[in-house]
Amino acid sequence: MKSRYSIFSLARNALSYHEKWPQAWRSPEPKKSYDAVIVGGGGHGLVTAYYLAKEHGLTNIAVIEKGWLGGGNTGRNTTIVRSNYMWDESAALYEHSLKLWEKMSKELNYNVMFSQRGVLNLAHTLNEVRITKRRINANRLNGIDSEWIEPEQVKEWIPLIDLRAKGRYPVFGGSLQRRGGTARHDAVAWGYARAADALGVDIIQQCAVEGFDIEDGEVKGVRTSKGTIQTKKVGIVVAGHAGVIANMAGFKLPINSRPLQALVSEPVKPCVHCVVMSGAVHAYISQSDKGELVIGAGADSYNGYSQWGSNPVTEDTLAAICELYPMFRRMRMMRQWGGVVDISPDASPIMGLSPVKGMYLNCGWGTGGFKATPGSGHIFADTMAHDRPHPIAEPFALDRFKTGFLVDEHAAAGVAH
Repeated sequence: MKSRYSIFSLARNALSYHEKWPQAWRSPEPKKSYDAVIVGGGGHGLVTAYYLAKEHGLTNIAVIEKGWLGGGNTGRNTTIVRSNYMWDESAALYEHSLKLWEKMSKELNYNVMFSQRGVLNLAHTLNEVRITKRRINANRLNGIDSEWIEPEQVKEWIPLIDLRAKGRYPVFGGSLQRRGGTARHDAVAWGYARAADALGVDIIQQCAVEGFDIEDGEVKGVRTSKGTIQTKKVGIVVAGHAGVIANMAGFKLPINSRPLQALVSEPVKPCVHCVVMSGAVHAYISQSDKGELVIGAGADSYNGYSQWGSNPVTEDTLAAICELYPMFRRMRMMRQWGGVVDISPDASPIMGLSPVKGMYLNCGWGTGGFKATPGSGHIFADTMAHDRPHPIAEPFALDRFKTGFLVDEHAAAGVAH
């Protein structure tokens, strides 16, 4: 597959700003006009461009990114993929995505290292047991694999776990989705960028949005740091800054932007063979192919755009991890980071039309964005191409915050993503 972006150039993008490189490494300059412009060069934006070109014949597309592609939350997550959500609307969205994950590497001819090692959600109280079993039944009714396992089965899956956890977080069992797992986060961005580029999509890095040209409530163009681009279709697919972009277009979104933290340890031999999550303490752990323990923390309780986060969240998470897995007390943390996430009032995404004609929204994913990457882009491309919400996206329209028909996944889905 011929492409202007080799894996070496894409990897280099992730290391440094392109102003320091030779001209040969730079992104193409934007044309004066495009049929559609995607704002955001992360996973969701690149997938949207790929499906617009592949399934809807819109090849005159630009993906504009203020930094480098995949350098935002796509490269700052903990790689978890699952679809065992509680509500029907969420289940349809995430299961659609999981099915695309299962064939992604073959479709792109690019190894995204999708590993279906299983996702295990622990239950630490009798109330959590009841809630978890209810979610399992809901999953099965939606045709999604999910099963309850007893504490002794949890121990078989994770021999290192302390089922008593000093009495603070006793394990009463858990739900297991065997089809869930992990993927290489930045490889997803590189794979879709390569495939979209081969279909004629322009991927323009170091191109920040500075405003929009809007006439009579309809978008006519995007003002960027590299000049004004004329277009009648704009997709807002940014993580952490969707509210800022919406303000530029003259409307507000019901979202908060907060740092979401994660960290990795020094590499060790394989010892955690699936993803283990705990909603009660909002801590989850898996192990990367390099041997690092990948540990997720929570979102800060305050709004902000920091890519670091606060120490109390990290400390509380590590305290819980060390009590569930006592031998990890001797591990050393290698690096810690934060990604800025847009969180909507019901912890579900905002997808569909915006108050501006020709402008479309795909934002507010909170902590659930990475696992939805292929399905989100596939659905959003259909929405943009036909100027109406895809059936799966209809429940996630912006006007649900006026009608009250929310998709409240705050606690229902065991949201320790």
